[in-house]
Amino acid sequence: MTTSTEVRFPLYTRAVPYLPLGLFAALGAILAYVQKLPCRTGGWNAGQTTYTNFCYTDIFPLYFARQLATQNPYFANVPPDQHVEYPVVLGEVMQFFALIARRLAPGNEYEQGVWFYDLTVILLGLCLVIGVLLMAAVAGPTRRWDALWYALAPGVILAAYINWDLIAGALSMGFLLAWARQKHVLAGVLLGLAIATKFYPLMFIGALFLLTVRTMKWRPFLVAAGSAGGAWLLVNLPFMILAWDGWRRFYAFSSERGVDWGSPWLFFQNKGWPVLGTTDVSILGMVSLAILCLGIAVLTVMAPQRPRLAQICFLALAAFMMTNKVWSPQFVLWLVPFAVLARPNWKPLALWQIAEIWYFMAIWLYLLYQDEATKSLGIGDDTYFTAVWGRIITIGIMMAFVVRDILRPDKDVVRQAGIDDQGGGVFDRAPDRFPAFR
Repeated sequence: MTTSTEVRFPLYTRAVPYLPLGLFAALGAILAYVQKLPCRTGGWNAGQTTYTNFCYTDIFPLYFARQLATQNPYFANVPPDQHVEYPVVLGEVMQFFALIARRLAPGNEYEQGVWFYDLTVILLGLCLVIGVLLMAAVAGPTRRWDALWYALAPGVILAAYINWDLIAGALSMGFLLAWARQKHVLAGVLLGLAIATKFYPLMFIGALFLLTVRTMKWRPFLVAAGSAGGAWLLVNLPFMILAWDGWRRFYAFSSERGVDWGSPWLFFQNKGWPVLGTTDVSILGMVSLAILCLGIAVLTVMAPQRPRLAQICFLALAAFMMTNKVWSPQFVLWLVPFAVLARPNWKPLALWQIAEIWYFMAIWLYLLYQDEATKSLGIGDDTYFTAVWGRIITIGIMMAFVVRDILRPDKDVVRQAGIDDQGGGVFDRAPDRFPAFR
């Protein structure tokens, strides 16, 4: 029921403030495509060309390496290491565009691969635009323009089309907006689909749980968590039944994978550090993540005022990335919207983006160094590890500021003029019902 003081604006009027953001996001998507053009127009030669032009992408080579030109993901009759190593939503996206590519260039696998890349990029560009608009809606009218960081951040433009991560980004932003609007079933479904696309959104369930403990809003949490589990099972179950070996490849690969590029564990192993460089990385990663998550839980429960949802999501996701066995360049796409929603202060964000630019350049130069034929074009271990630690340190700085804002809510630039948690949904202005805060 509308009160006398409320005004209902038509949909097109409410959409007007978002149009410039959509255009900026489209510009970011185009710039990301231009950044990959040296490979797109000069040939997708694996190795030197893609590295020296800083235009590597997984999309084109995986069309061939995962037999997409001839077989369907998960059902392919190939050795285990040639199965698609992604969750099912991405596998089905790959299959969909592979089928179209085959029909657009029958008999010419190279042209099929180019079509596969272009079609995938169109989808990813749309996901960036959608993700930016959803993020602006989550941020609310007072912080809407913070979404420009997601649209045009250098790290986003450079990494947008390396892999399929922008799909999970759009689903994650959809989850946040649905939760903010108290559409808990929809929020859970979108979260479940996001987890079935990339695994990292699983961390957001923990964030919801911790804030539920502070507010005792159990029903919305249980509805969203149950819906997430149901959506995940619905899209996974057919493949679990019909193509078990192909379906489990992602989980087996994640479990068996050793330390890889970008991870701090690679530095410790390279330098031969005791314990950190010699212990099983899977154990180290799980223990260190558990410790950081415990710290986030204590912070959430003991903070003088209930933290905002975006703050806890950011801290949990950053902890997951910093303790992982691999930290690929495109992982920046995971963190940008949550970092901005958690603390939209341009100085630490800009410092982090400089570190991401340096890492983006350093990883390709370091890969050149691994081959004797191109070693002179690359950089060695010590130079590369400055880029690894640059990301870790700058993200650690942002985490420290977010923790400070949680402990001192008056320092939180989002919580101004009586605003509590615009993206918090049922948590917004909810009283603390945890016994310690009654």
